[in-house]
Amino acid sequence: MAYYRSGMPVRFGWLGDVFIVLCVAAVAALGGLVSGGDADPWYQSLNKPAFNPPGIVFAIVWPVLYVMMALSAILVRRVVGYFEDAPTTFGLFLLQLGFNLAWSVLFFFFHRPIWSMIDLIGLWFAVAALMLHTARYSALATLLLLPYLAWVSFAGYLNAMIIQLNP
Repeated sequence: MAYYRSGMPVRFGWLGDVFIVLCVAAVAALGGLVSGGDADPWYQSLNKPAFNPPGIVFAIVWPVLYVMMALSAILVRRVVGYFEDAPTTFGLFLLQLGFNLAWSVLFFFFHRPIWSMIDLIGLWFAVAALMLHTARYSALATLLLLPYLAWVSFAGYLNAMIIQLNP
């Protein structure tokens, strides 16, 4: 079934929004399954930097960032109508979700801070590239990703310090 907006057919647009939400929720859930946070004995044993936030901060920040990621992608999807009308943007969106999940697996499941740091660098570039592409469609979508990029940058500091403090 199609309806028309601005003369362009848009088929089942809400399914695209559901797909975005499901992708983000899956990454959040899977990442949560592998990251024990403060309850993880390995993580507890690590020397952490002075600016390492308490676990409750992560529990608050990440859900907010996941909602903002989803809203950003939904805004772009609603502007373009079809995923295939912005394949690079949605490819970058899925790529950054993959890097995001991989970081949790590498750091918390495999206990590999150096590998997770390499992944985090890829994540930072994927989010930055995603922001450049979302800017073509929606300034608000780009602004919604700014806290995510800032948090990933801070996570890079934390990850690097954990590597340095735990030789």
